[in-house]
Amino acid sequence: MPPRLSRPRRESVRRRLLEWYGKSRRDLPWRRSDDPYRIWLSETMLQQTRVETVVPYYRRFLERFPDLRSLALADEQDVLKQWEGLGYYSRARNLKRAAEMVLRDHGGRVPSDPEALGSLPGIGRYTSGAIRSIAFKQPAPVVDGNVKRVLARLLAEPGLSETRLWELAGQLVEGEHPDLLNQALMELGATVCVPRNPLCSTCPLRRGCAGAATGRPEDFPARAPRPPPRAVRALGGILRSRGRLLLMRRPSRGLLGGLWEIPSVPGDDPGTLVEALRERTGLGSRAGAALGEVRHVFTHRDLTLRVVELERDGGRKRAPAGDAEALWCGSAEIARLPLSRLMHKVLELAER
Repeated sequence: MPPRLSRPRRESVRRRLLEWYGKSRRDLPWRRSDDPYRIWLSETMLQQTRVETVVPYYRRFLERFPDLRSLALADEQDVLKQWEGLGYYSRARNLKRAAEMVLRDHGGRVPSDPEALGSLPGIGRYTSGAIRSIAFKQPAPVVDGNVKRVLARLLAEPGLSETRLWELAGQLVEGEHPDLLNQALMELGATVCVPRNPLCSTCPLRRGCAGAATGRPEDFPARAPRPPPRAVRALGGILRSRGRLLLMRRPSRGLLGGLWEIPSVPGDDPGTLVEALRERTGLGSRAGAALGEVRHVFTHRDLTLRVVELERDGGRKRAPAGDAEALWCGSAEIARLPLSRLMHKVLELAER
């Protein structure tokens, strides 16, 4: 079935959205610029993260990396430190890698071509559409959770396919001001057409909205059940020497890639932890007193980390293999390293 938005209806929706956005849009820092780098940064930070959380990170990040060149030439550890606490760290690693590619392959200018943009790490169809429409004023559609909700309610279709959603968004963005039109769609979904208790009485699209006409706009789109995070247990060790703490760098790929942590292993066996530490660093140790447990919920994992003291038992720290690293850190060194929220909780536990 083709999307059901006639040309007159599309034009009406566009006009009302643009009028509403001109009067009601929030004053957000990335809306004060059409610099492709800044648009790209904001859209990357906003993935799965609330606006109010992103704003201070966005400002601090630009203070440290004001342009693409400064980001491309930066040390990845510095980039991760600026991202610390924002989560989904693969976004920061991909942003850094992509900036390097733009500097090397495109003369430091963010490309406007969809194929070139899509070849950069971390840039999918949505981010490409946002950059092209907002920074380059191209009629490129965007579909995120907010846009999906607006379109599903507008048509009262609970199960719009991805293909149809992109077709509808593509039809709407055709015309003048594609940058403002896309931002208006996203803004409407973020502030008015919200998931629960939508503010239909103030919505510029209420007239003609099939979802509002049903009296049950929250039924659209249909929500797929989300499985609860999987419970996982792990064991971590606090190993000290002369007032310093041993921290290890995680591999660059994977969960929390490139961040620093105490030695840890899956499961709850002290022997496994001691052996893993010896294999990676050459340090001998034995498990001591239990310090407590720290819980942290990731998207798909509900992690409980039991923390124990480790006592030195022979061996000397050697250079670990591969891209792993281990450092004895005082408080000043720890403050400079990128750490996850989980590790901040662990360090607070260790200081009690």
